[in-house]
Amino acid sequence: MGRLSPLTTAIVVAFAAAVGACDSPASAPAPTSRSEQVVASGPVASAPPTPVASTPAHAAPPRTRKLCDGDGNARGRTIPKLTLAHVEAPGAPPLEGAFPPARGKWTWVNFWAAWCGPCKEEMPRLAAWRAKLAQAGADMRFLFVSVDDDARQLREFLEHQPEDGVRSSLWLPDGPNRTSLLAGLKMKSEPQLPEQALIDPTGKVRCFVEGAVEDGDYAEIAAIVTR
Repeated sequence: MGRLSPLTTAIVVAFAAAVGACDSPASAPAPTSRSEQVVASGPVASAPPTPVASTPAHAAPPRTRKLCDGDGNARGRTIPKLTLAHVEAPGAPPLEGAFPPARGKWTWVNFWAAWCGPCKEEMPRLAAWRAKLAQAGADMRFLFVSVDDDARQLREFLEHQPEDGVRSSLWLPDGPNRTSLLAGLKMKSEPQLPEQALIDPTGKVRCFVEGAVEDGDYAEIAAIVTR
């Protein structure tokens, strides 16, 4: 075969390149790095955000219960001189009706009623106070003043009390004496029983308590009456 002309040679080379391109497989994508493969495989769960430490708010210390708060809750409360009725269970020593009682010792006055559940629940606590104060050498008396209107209910309650329970009580039925005493102590005409007053040896009201006392109140009262 003779020599090919330049034009013929160019055509042959172009034809061979085209045939080679058809016979070769499709070109694969350039390989990716490992980090790119991870991203391509799907979303990656991100680490939970680090919680930001918050500065705790300053917590106020629990408020200590104060029954008497100095003389603040007794200011302006007085006890008029009265002669009150009294009721005793059979065999119980009779009470004197003079109220307030003779001066010379601390007196705890508890206003209660036979229909008042909280009143009856706290009576054993007051009896325990009386025994503890006596052991501590405190000369203190406890008086119970009933505001019951039903005398029969009051008597039945006293009769069913144990020997060391409340078996006698002053009685303040509806009438002028109740009005005068409640007004002097700034109590409502229909008091939210129980209510109580601590009277010092001079006859002054030193503390007034609305509601039942608690076991933890003993220390405060003992500190006052044993000074």
